[in-house]
Amino acid sequence: MTNQPNLHILSATWLMITKQMKKISILGSGWLGLPLAESLVNQGYEVKASTRSPERFDAIKDCHASPFIVDIDHIDGSIDDFLRADILIVNITSKDIEAFKILIGRIEPSSIQNVIFVSSTSVYNNTMRTVTEDGGDENPHSPLYQIENLFRANKHFTTTIVRFAGLVGYSRHPGRFFGERKIPQPDAPVNMIHRDDCLNILTGIIQRKLWGEVFNACSDTHPSKREFYSHARQSIGLQQPEFEQTVNAEYKIIDNSKIKQALAYQFVHADLLKSGL
Repeated sequence: MTNQPNLHILSATWLMITKQMKKISILGSGWLGLPLAESLVNQGYEVKASTRSPERFDAIKDCHASPFIVDIDHIDGSIDDFLRADILIVNITSKDIEAFKILIGRIEPSSIQNVIFVSSTSVYNNTMRTVTEDGGDENPHSPLYQIENLFRANKHFTTTIVRFAGLVGYSRHPGRFFGERKIPQPDAPVNMIHRDDCLNILTGIIQRKLWGEVFNACSDTHPSKREFYSHARQSIGLQQPEFEQTVNAEYKIIDNSKIKQALAYQFVHADLLKSGL
């Protein structure tokens, strides 16, 4: 009898081959970009990661990614090798609109098919209510929102925007955010997301090929700043913070239902008051 192929083995093999064929470049290899590079390498992708400092090459190589020097304020010919990939993840803090226009011009003739632009929920106005991706609550004067639109409008590649709430986890402990300064708007709700969930969401978007979308990414719960930062400082043995005295809190609450539905995702750190920060 002729042996029949094991379909499970073939499927797993094909999945791994598909992943290995995908080349991903990550612009920015800091607090989020470096562990993202490591996570994607471990999933079988070929990863390039950029930095502005040669001193970070060893850290990138330790993740088995290929390091590149890229500074969007001074783009030169070396970026062409960095852009030889299928997917580009833009994960830098720059809000220089003109620099991004130049970068986009260099992406256009490259092999990049899809872009993930890591943005922020700071693009939303303080509406004093819950905001969603399609509610029209963005601040049109926000440089970050204008950069988002530059990527989304380009027809040479397809961009997904991921708007992360305040980033916490590991070296970014919220108990240290304000130092000895008084915390403003103590009764306003917080919008935060842990790095573990950031990594899961970004890799999930790639795996499910969710291109041409805009997603909010924020944990489920929104305690007040008073409650959240008091808990955060207590958790690392610091004295309780001082708060400014304000009458009317300005705030927004970030709705995360779209990303949870698209990825069938449950947050690892859904409630940051109950989760390790």
